[in-house]
Amino acid sequence: MNGWVKGIGLAMLALGLAAAVTVLVGIWLGERKMARRIALNVADITLPEDAASIAHGRYLFNTRGCATCHGRDGSGAAVIDYGTTRIVSPNITAGANSAITRYRTPDWVRTLRHGVKPDGRPLLIMPSEDYSLLSDADMGALIAYARQLAPVSGQAAEVRLPVAVKVMYAFGAVRDAAETIDHTAPPAPAAAPAVTIEHGAYVAYSCIGCHGENLTGGRIPGTPSTWPAPANLTPGYDSAMTRYRTPDSFMAMLRNGRRPDGSTISPVMPFAALGEMNEVDMRALHAYLQSLPPRAGGQR
Repeated sequence: MNGWVKGIGLAMLALGLAAAVTVLVGIWLGERKMARRIALNVADITLPEDAASIAHGRYLFNTRGCATCHGRDGSGAAVIDYGTTRIVSPNITAGANSAITRYRTPDWVRTLRHGVKPDGRPLLIMPSEDYSLLSDADMGALIAYARQLAPVSGQAAEVRLPVAVKVMYAFGAVRDAAETIDHTAPPAPAAAPAVTIEHGAYVAYSCIGCHGENLTGGRIPGTPSTWPAPANLTPGYDSAMTRYRTPDSFMAMLRNGRRPDGSTISPVMPFAALGEMNEVDMRALHAYLQSLPPRAGGQR
């Protein structure tokens, strides 16, 4: 009997030690992964200076998620502050605690399109997969608008993650944008917005970060337990899109954050940004989502 008890105790001790070693190794590997350097050849782009392009850049800033994370004034904000997770987005104006003081145009492109800092290290939280295929015209307009934001004093950027998330990152369960982006893919060609499936696919780039490359949704690894799993946006049997057969019902949801039955959708969905999309973008996005092949949810 004592032998069995001793054996079980030793086995539990061994498992505990193995778990501790796994965690320590995971933390070490995660730090190494975050410190890795990614070599990229980033082409410069021409930034527009005309008022119409700057206004278009403002539209993109407000509707494609930039204002959601960095604030409308660009000063940064606490994006997640829950338990042991705290993520404060950087100040992207030229004010105090600015993250972009020395940014040149290629540095903006490297950050937005590739998820990589000017020094070659990856950005862990930045959803660059949403912006990687923006046309050069839209990328230029967006950067031009961001660069002319008034200097504002902001908080210093902060990324504090639970140990479990660090270990998940080390072993690939949580990935940074630079891991998921095809860095050789050309940007989308410039095209006039229209209510077409093609333009809807372009607008849908901004959905990838949360709903996944296939737009099938599913839990985002490493996010707080209070966050709901993003919905399946394909026409699968478990799709949220079954509620929005018409463009008008879809646009109403984007503008008011409510389902057709009146129930409120989680505020994790960035309705402040989505509700500012113009009607052409909304209708094109609906047409594209309705055209997708049905897929089971959660495949990300």
